[in-house]
Amino acid sequence: MKALNFLSIFLVFLISCSEKEEVTEKKSENLWYGKAFDFLDRRKPDSAFVYFDKAKDMFQLGKDSLGIGKCLINMGLISTDRGDYFSGQEFSLNAFSYFDKNKKANFAFLVSNCNNLGLASSNLKNYAQAIDFYKQSLAYAQDSASVLVIRNNIAKAYRDQKEYKKALVIYENILNKKIDNKRDYARALTNLSMTKWLQNPGYNAAPELLKALDIREKENDLWGQNSSYSHLTSYYQHTHPDSAIFFARKRYHAAKKLNNADDQLDGLGKLIKLSPPQEVKRYFEIYQSLEDSVQTARNAAKNQSALIRYESEKNKADNLELQKENTEKKFQIAKQRVLIFSVLLLLVAGSAIAVIWFRKRKQRMELESRNAIREHQLKTSKKVHDVVANGLYRVMTEIENRDDIDKVQVLDRIEDLYEKSRDISYEKQEPDAQDFHQKISALLMSFATANAKVIIAGNTSALWKQVSPEVQYEIEHILQELMVNMKKHSGASNVAVRFEDTGSHIKIYYTDNGIGMSDETSFKNGLRNTGNRIDAIRGEITFDIKVEKGLKIQICFPLSN
Repeated sequence: MKALNFLSIFLVFLISCSEKEEVTEKKSENLWYGKAFDFLDRRKPDSAFVYFDKAKDMFQLGKDSLGIGKCLINMGLISTDRGDYFSGQEFSLNAFSYFDKNKKANFAFLVSNCNNLGLASSNLKNYAQAIDFYKQSLAYAQDSASVLVIRNNIAKAYRDQKEYKKALVIYENILNKKIDNKRDYARALTNLSMTKWLQNPGYNAAPELLKALDIREKENDLWGQNSSYSHLTSYYQHTHPDSAIFFARKRYHAAKKLNNADDQLDGLGKLIKLSPPQEVKRYFEIYQSLEDSVQTARNAAKNQSALIRYESEKNKADNLELQKENTEKKFQIAKQRVLIFSVLLLLVAGSAIAVIWFRKRKQRMELESRNAIREHQLKTSKKVHDVVANGLYRVMTEIENRDDIDKVQVLDRIEDLYEKSRDISYEKQEPDAQDFHQKISALLMSFATANAKVIIAGNTSALWKQVSPEVQYEIEHILQELMVNMKKHSGASNVAVRFEDTGSHIKIYYTDNGIGMSDETSFKNGLRNTGNRIDAIRGEITFDIKVEKGLKIQICFPLSN
């Protein structure tokens, strides 16, 4: 019920109050953050959500992890409150990485974040997961008000899970302690009596429910009254229909005053079931209109969250593209300067050479130099294709097919490719700390998408321990070239790669269900390089293009390399 939502949202107000001074001090640093709270105070969560996202981006520019985490928490709370529970979970889970869980100063934020995850899970009817998150929240709670809210949430989750005994233990423990706040006492009394009745339908819960309602009316607690009316309607529904209708009407009017659409729908639903036939049509029309409005609002909230995430990722991609263009421009300028200097040097050297003997010597040296350059260019072209081009294509594939891209990881991968491109002329290969079978698995699975499954068999650590690092290096790039060609040309939805140790040879079987390869297929640079690599390790590659559909490739190389 929305009453529970209100209790959970109370936690974020505890945080908001504790950081009001901080917000005022930081408005000059991040105006969007202060503006987001202004909209929250004015009960405009949609606008607050937009400005929390803008504030998050500004905090990222300033490398303020705490600011980023607080923005994500608030975006998660707003999403959950608007009924977008999956987005609420996503934002809250992302927020964890920005907080040090050992710092007490962060406990208040962690309480709210864990509680929101519990609330979202509970609304998605994943009660076991909700209880786990509530217990995590309880571990960080530092004040009695937060502890009381969280314990009520845990008991509510047990009750929804029909674990009535566990729920009663918590409710009775709450009531056995001194509760100075009358509203808290009324809530605990209502929950206890209602749970006893759910456990035993013969239990007389009316005196306790009515007592709690009386306290709430005297305290002018409209949220509490709304809850009591709901419970009393359920309690009297089968035994005293007239009383049930009376409290259902009271519940509907209280929900209207609170502007709580979910509780209005719940009240209308019970009025439709309980009211005389002549009133049912009117209530049903109101219900249908309100339900359409709520669904429209929730769809708009989900669309807004998706749009904001899209714009954020687009901005990141645009920034990366700009960085790439700037790097390329700098490289072109440097290359032009080198070319100009080289031409001038050659002109000066050429004008100084007059002797025929020196001219012949120079011609011979130039011929050797050109051969060396050509060989070097071929090697460099091969490395650029294998290391940079295929590496970038692999990164692009992961960005295209994964929703949970880690920006830092992508930037690290691009930076690694940049470093490799700088050192492309060096022959020495740097050792890789990662086990080769794990490296091969990561390589192959990076080409898996929602539409293309990749299955791996036989890729064990023991198999690759028999293979030298030089051969491993060639095999890695052979497989990478096959997967890139699969991604670009085959249109396959299933790819299988199996490795086999025959004792004297290693065999690799590649199979896909794509369009296959015709007899007239031309072998471009990538496949030519693959053939050269196979020759280098004294291996063989066989293309089976006679299959009905798809492509089969067998690679075989000896262990004595």
